[in-house]
Amino acid sequence: MESQIRNIGLWADGQLKIDWVRHNMPLLNGLEKKFSKEKPFAGLKIALSVHLEAKTAYLCKVLAAGGAEMYVTGSNPLSTQDDVAAALVHAGLNVFAWHGATDEEYHSHIRCVLETGPNIIIDDGGDLVHLMHTEFRHLIPGVIGGCEETTTGIHRLMAMNRAGELCFPMMLVNNADCKHLFDNRYGTGQSVWDGINRTTNLIVAGKNVVVAGYGWCGKGVAMRAKGLGADVIVTEVDPIKAMEAVMDGFKVMKMRQAASVGDIFVTVTGCDSVITVPDFMEMKDGAICCNAGHFDVEVDMAGLRKLAVEASPARNNIMGYVLPNGRRIYVIAEGRLVNLAAGDGHPAEIMDMSFAIQAMSALYLVQHKDTVVRETGKMVNDVPAEIDNEVARQKLAHWGYEIDVLTPEQRRYLYGE
Repeated sequence: MESQIRNIGLWADGQLKIDWVRHNMPLLNGLEKKFSKEKPFAGLKIALSVHLEAKTAYLCKVLAAGGAEMYVTGSNPLSTQDDVAAALVHAGLNVFAWHGATDEEYHSHIRCVLETGPNIIIDDGGDLVHLMHTEFRHLIPGVIGGCEETTTGIHRLMAMNRAGELCFPMMLVNNADCKHLFDNRYGTGQSVWDGINRTTNLIVAGKNVVVAGYGWCGKGVAMRAKGLGADVIVTEVDPIKAMEAVMDGFKVMKMRQAASVGDIFVTVTGCDSVITVPDFMEMKDGAICCNAGHFDVEVDMAGLRKLAVEASPARNNIMGYVLPNGRRIYVIAEGRLVNLAAGDGHPAEIMDMSFAIQAMSALYLVQHKDTVVRETGKMVNDVPAEIDNEVARQKLAHWGYEIDVLTPEQRRYLYGE
């Protein structure tokens, strides 16, 4: 099957981007060397749906170095970078994605990837796994397992598992400490504000920033907003997380209350209908809304479009909506994932850890393909602690740090060994 991309002529620009991140992803460098020698994925097809930019492209090349036949698509129509897609095709990988794909084109690209009959699935948000279980069930016997790296995707997997619908083992990459403690907090925290700042060219200091959701991603967004000089307000539905936000020094209130005082709103909940029509009607003139959750359902764009008496571009990637009360609300990147639809995503050094865990989890599935379900007794599996710890050790070593090691006596004291 031939690749489906915008323009192969863009490949040189995309390769420059890949080369840049490659120099800043030492863990993947090490895996690339290891995989090139050992070829652990020889004879296997890997279907991958992750935000298609330079860091993801390097992960694809690392897996290909291990012998995998790669079939790649994007997990968000606005995060695919056409020059990066072209660079992968130029390198011999199979890519089905382009920037600005319609919903129909997006799902067609996912189908192209699955039609190849993959053995390993690397998913971001759960669309590959969902479609495999609905439209491509006849190909499930060939699937060894898969990896999921988002909170949203894990929610979908858990729902499938509870319903007894999940038919192959999945590794919960997002639950790994070296993923959610760093990628979700520091990666999201920085990249969200990279996207907002480069798109709006406005100052953050002195503004009221409303962060909806205080999970690991929300913590990072709030922390960076505070560092930029904002007065931060958190909205939550979980009383424990709300209490944590208060003790971290942030104001906590309901969205309807926050709507009237916020200048910039960032949703990062993984839920839908977080900012709705009544909230829009309470907002200040000039309020800015954006979403940092996986799907474009947190800011009620359909409701806003229906409510608005006028809509027009205010700046590249920003739409302005005039409400019946005459106030204007701005939305960045159509309410899609702001750090990727309006930026380059997480820093390379952060994704180095996340993608190392992805690659090592895929390797774990291959090495334990006959035992992973039997050993754990379940279809959803946490990343083994040894993978998490190995990633952390290698990252510390690259940074030039050493840590203590328990003596045999200390291990006996702590664990009775």
